Amino acid sequence: MLRVFVALALVAAGAPLAGAAAREQAPTPLMKAVQPDSAKPGDEVTVSGTNLEKANIAAVYLTQGEKTIKVKVTEQTDSEVKFHVPADLKPGRFGIMVLTTGGDDAREIDEPVFLSVEQQ
Repeated sequence: MLRVFVALALVAAGAPLAGAAAREQAPTPLMKAVQPDSAKPGDEVTVSGTNLEKANIAAVYLTQGEKTIKVKVTEQTDSEVKFHVPADLKPGRFGIMVLTTGGDDAREIDEPVFLSVEQQ
């Protein structure tokens, strides 16, 4: 009876039961800038910010309205993500979005960071 009471008291206090895994939330990626902010297809661009490492970001996209284009990341650190502008991308202004890691808890994060793609 005492064990049941202790277990209920721990649950009520917010403590996980034995065997329950405490889930740690990954840091949220934050994009602050892109350099250069204007590029042509094939050019390499660098997004800077914090928590940008592979452990936190599953994929990077360029977005324009309903259009979402996945880009291939060439280098990635905690503070930078580098990729090439896709060769077949039409000119326009694109937002940069990341998909976080985390399986079912993954999120799409759009920051007010934009890349202007010029004509080749």
